[in-house]
Amino acid sequence: MFIDRCRVCNNKLEVLLEYKNMPKAAQNMPSLVETKTEKGEDLEICQCTGCSLVQLSNSPVPYYKEVIRASAVSEEMKDFRLHQFEQIIQKYSLQNKTIAEIGCGNGEYLSLLDKFDINACGIEYAKQSIDFCKNNGLSVKQMYIEDEEDIISETPLDAFFILNFFEHLPDPNTTLRALHKNLSEDGIGVVEVPNFNMILKNNLFSEFVNDHLFYFTKETLKTVLEINGFDVVECEEVWYNYIITAIVRKRKRIDISHFKEQQKKITQEIKKYISNFDFQDVAVYGAGHQALAILSMANIKENIKYVIDDATFKQNKYTPATHIPIVSCEMIKEKPVSAIIIMAASYSDEIAKKIQKQIQNEVYKPLKISILRDYGLEKIR
Repeated sequence: MFIDRCRVCNNKLEVLLEYKNMPKAAQNMPSLVETKTEKGEDLEICQCTGCSLVQLSNSPVPYYKEVIRASAVSEEMKDFRLHQFEQIIQKYSLQNKTIAEIGCGNGEYLSLLDKFDINACGIEYAKQSIDFCKNNGLSVKQMYIEDEEDIISETPLDAFFILNFFEHLPDPNTTLRALHKNLSEDGIGVVEVPNFNMILKNNLFSEFVNDHLFYFTKETLKTVLEINGFDVVECEEVWYNYIITAIVRKRKRIDISHFKEQQKKITQEIKKYISNFDFQDVAVYGAGHQALAILSMANIKENIKYVIDDATFKQNKYTPATHIPIVSCEMIKEKPVSAIIIMAASYSDEIAKKIQKQIQNEVYKPLKISILRDYGLEKIR
């Protein structure tokens, strides 16, 4: 079954290549008897028209939740991983912290992580792999992350590793969002995938396989990680450029709680200023979005006689929510007020000069003018 939408951003897929009669999977080879009925499958290699991620439109292999490794037994790979893990643990101060490997297989890498002064745990779906890990004294949990609300029992995690498993996942967004929720506020993640930059450079047309649903460049890997709540702090090509390693940090939620204090301060200043004048003896100049918001938040609609705005399409209308009349500046002559508060952002000084010029040329009752600045009210007349 083929899909026509990106698994990450849901934009349309564009077919780049089609391969006929390809192996259905890279694991679970057919026996001699099975070859009589076993058939190949067509592959569609596509690129997302939105995020540019290259991916297969094919369904995932039946065992996509399981991690099956062979290369991890290499002594050279073991040495590489030990050096890599040591560097990451030291650089990001992970000593005595909890680190989970997502998709740990038979514990090939988990057993190396377990050598360090950390609390290493594995997440794996395959029962036989779980048993193998436990028999070798490793801490593992049988699980496959398929819901954003999935909880890893060892949470909050201080770090997670996904080592050449991410490209197998049919729903990478859900996995990343769940890990984001399971991660401590200062937590990091290490995500590794085969390097499509290298595949492109070396013209490796035979690298496409049903097991790997995604083919990441450094740019598209960063995109997927960033749209799921992570900041990419490092991204490099390793292991003879076959692998892209991205180190991510959980993006912190922006703290805008101080807006409430500023709202309270501005509101108090405006109300105190208005209290110096008679009822409905104050006007506001400006019907832009900031002025409209402040009129609502400050709850001063009963004290404002009208709102002046130079945009003719706003005049003879009313402010939304507060329902104050919006008028032209000619109203100052027809129905004078004692004070005007200018709330026109970057246009405020220009408006103030215009009003003062009109005051000099025409007869007004004494008029006080203030400008609402970012820091509060500034009295200019």
